[in-house]
Amino acid sequence: MEEVLNYEGLIYKIIGKYPKRYDRDDLYQVGMLGLIDAYKHYNAEYGAKFSTFAYYYIIGEVNKYIRESSSLKVGKGLIELKKNIIECRDYMTQKLGRNPTILEISLYLDEDEEVINNALLATDEVECIDDVYNCVKSFDDTSPEVLDLKSEINKLSDNEKNIIYARYYNELTQSETSNLLGISQVQVSRNEAKILQKLRDRL
Repeated sequence: MEEVLNYEGLIYKIIGKYPKRYDRDDLYQVGMLGLIDAYKHYNAEYGAKFSTFAYYYIIGEVNKYIRESSSLKVGKGLIELKKNIIECRDYMTQKLGRNPTILEISLYLDEDEEVINNALLATDEVECIDDVYNCVKSFDDTSPEVLDLKSEINKLSDNEKNIIYARYYNELTQSETSNLLGISQVQVSRNEAKILQKLRDRL
């Protein structure tokens, strides 16, 4: 446990980035849970520094706590608009022979582009391209498929790894990932799709 406490400063560094409306003691407690969990699962053979490995556990626990304690809900209006967007996109894809742009969807639905983007981002749900990518979370799994996947993930750039670990290990939303990595939500979405396609092509 003393070894774990050596990384206590990492927790304070992480929770210091969150708005002051969140109780610091509560964030520290859940951050410590993440740190302890990281210590239990850490394996130096994967090549990652413990501080890097623990970072994602801590972030995951803190964001999970914030999500569960938040009273914010996605409005029914956005959910309905998201449904209309999906139906419109499917229809236009058939007609155009390609995916429609946000501008084309906004014109068809007579909604501002910003409203369309907000509806898509606010109602975003994580869907893995293939169930195999869920094993990113399974550090103790030694099946051939998992080992192959981990090998390919290790070949990714640091930025690509950060997106994969944030999205599929810590199960952060695209919005949370964008805040964590300091890039736009659109960049997270585009880069994530490219990375997953790259992994699929290699496996």
